[in-house]
Amino acid sequence: MERQSAEEGRKFVFPSALTVLAVVTVAVWALAFVIPAGTYRRTPAGDPIQGTYHRDAAPGDFVHRLGELFLAPVNGLYGVRDAATGQVAPDVAGTLYGSAGVFLFVLAIGAFITVVFATGALDSGIERLAHRLRACGALLIAGVMTVFSLLGTVEGFAEETLGFYGLLVPLMLALGYDRMVATGAIILGAGVGVLASTVNPFATGVASSAADVSLGDGIALRFAMWLVLTAVTIGYVLRYAHRVRARPELSLVGFRPGDRELAAAAEEPPSLTGLQKAVLVLVAVVFLFMVFSVIPWAQALTGRADATPYAWEPGWSFPQLAALFLVASILVGTVARLGEQRLSALIVQGAGDFVSPALTIVLARGVTVIMNNARITDTVLHTVESAVAGTSAAAFAVMVFVVNLPLAFLIPSSSGHATLAMPILAPLADFADAPRSVVVTAWAAASGWMNLWVPTTAVVVGGVSLAKVGYDRYLRFVWPLLVLLAVLICGFVALGAVTAK
Repeated sequence: MERQSAEEGRKFVFPSALTVLAVVTVAVWALAFVIPAGTYRRTPAGDPIQGTYHRDAAPGDFVHRLGELFLAPVNGLYGVRDAATGQVAPDVAGTLYGSAGVFLFVLAIGAFITVVFATGALDSGIERLAHRLRACGALLIAGVMTVFSLLGTVEGFAEETLGFYGLLVPLMLALGYDRMVATGAIILGAGVGVLASTVNPFATGVASSAADVSLGDGIALRFAMWLVLTAVTIGYVLRYAHRVRARPELSLVGFRPGDRELAAAAEEPPSLTGLQKAVLVLVAVVFLFMVFSVIPWAQALTGRADATPYAWEPGWSFPQLAALFLVASILVGTVARLGEQRLSALIVQGAGDFVSPALTIVLARGVTVIMNNARITDTVLHTVESAVAGTSAAAFAVMVFVVNLPLAFLIPSSSGHATLAMPILAPLADFADAPRSVVVTAWAAASGWMNLWVPTTAVVVGGVSLAKVGYDRYLRFVWPLLVLLAVLICGFVALGAVTAK
């Protein structure tokens, strides 16, 4: 027993996103002593002008730079950029450079999601849908995957799926399918939605903020991707499900002792109450209004990037969206009659549960501040400027997808990954004559694609464990779909880069 405990203690565990970003912070700070400082001339909007890079003197001595490292997380939250010097510090006058707005937004939507799940409405709604479709296997699979994908694309629904294995595994077994069908429906259903994040605040939202574009920019491309990739993924799972039910011996996982008894034990969930139905309607209205409020309607309807916004366009960004989700949390709690004490506790709990992803954004922004203050950001841009300038916009968009695959593995947090990568990738898009919104889409697709299979995510490892299918078997099941999705993603981002000009 002691030997087993010692072996478990020596087992390698991949570091958390916070640890990875802390290491990255120190590494970038050290590299800033080696990488030469330099700057571009910039447009009034702050965009670098291609071909204007020049070397510059590195600001500050060692003690000064040590202070920059010490203050990096603080500057990442509420650092202010001095208009005259371009330096970021917490005690100067200028424009906010830190990620305080996005930080509060993540906490607000965390509170909202926690309150919604506390009502039981969303869980019960999905359970009722699954039970109603239980007599038709294909509709059950397609219906559950569509709902999971929709939730994934609008609010990053992923870890929440772990609670549905206890319901869907027995249902799938009762219909003659194996455990892999349930696993694929859950992981791939939500995962493909996150991959094509139309307005997912934790992926597209954070990346758009870091790239200095509206959350609504590029939403048409992402919506088209979501439709096609969701349909392809559902078709892939249905094909396997049909084959297994027709010929059980073709199952990748087989059938365990007691599976038939487990299938017979599946019970009908209780009906939705009137309050739960009202909560579901309210949640749908909130997310629909969020989508409406961030889309640049004048640009979308006229096709002109310089179109004057219509008078009825909200034109909201993160401050307004943070307020929206805080107010929506109170409305949902009031409609569900949670009571003042419980609602207050849930809002605090929800914000606390999402402090970790919010802090990854702060740490990643702190890395950007170190690069900015050491004046090496433009040097990094200049290093790849010639290569990017010689590529087409389509090729550049595909390159962004490919380059971000290993980054998504090294930085498990999509929010931290976005905040760290976008300050470099977005200006590169300007050099390649590609829209920044396509860069955001390609980045989100890379992050989402990796999270469909990497063993460092709880959604995959936890899912296969709950379904009892084995990670190696899951990889055998999913790899052809991964190849197909990668090809389709490259096609979509290349097309988006060409047609957006």
